[in-house]
Amino acid sequence: MKRKILTILIPPLAVFRYGCTSRCAAPIGVFWITGIIGIIYGYLGGPAGLDTISWVTLGLGVVLWAVAAIWAESAIRGIDSDLQDSKGQADTNTVCPHPDESNPLDEVKKFR
Repeated sequence: MKRKILTILIPPLAVFRYGCTSRCAAPIGVFWITGIIGIIYGYLGGPAGLDTISWVTLGLGVVLWAVAAIWAESAIRGIDSDLQDSKGQADTNTVCPHPDESNPLDEVKKFR
C-alpha cells in the first residue's frame, strides 16, 4: 500500500526506492515537476493571465502528473515481473544489470 501511495504522490522517489532502474527516475521526475508547475501556474491564471483559474493549464499539469505516476508504476511492475521471472533461471532479467555483468565501455577501452 505504501508503494502505491508513493507512486501516486512522488513517482520519481517510488522508482528510485522500489526499482533498480534509477535512470528512469530522472525523466519521470521531469514529468512530475512539470505537472506540479502546470497545476500551480493554472491556479495563478495560466499563460493568458486570467483572473480566474486556467482550467486548460491546470488540466495539462494533472495529465503530466498522471503520466509520471503511470510511468513509475509501469517501471516498478516491469522490474517486479523481471525479478520473478529470473528466479531460478540464469540471465533472463533484462531490466536490472547483474553485478558480474561487464561494462561495454570497458570492452571498448581494451581495444585502444
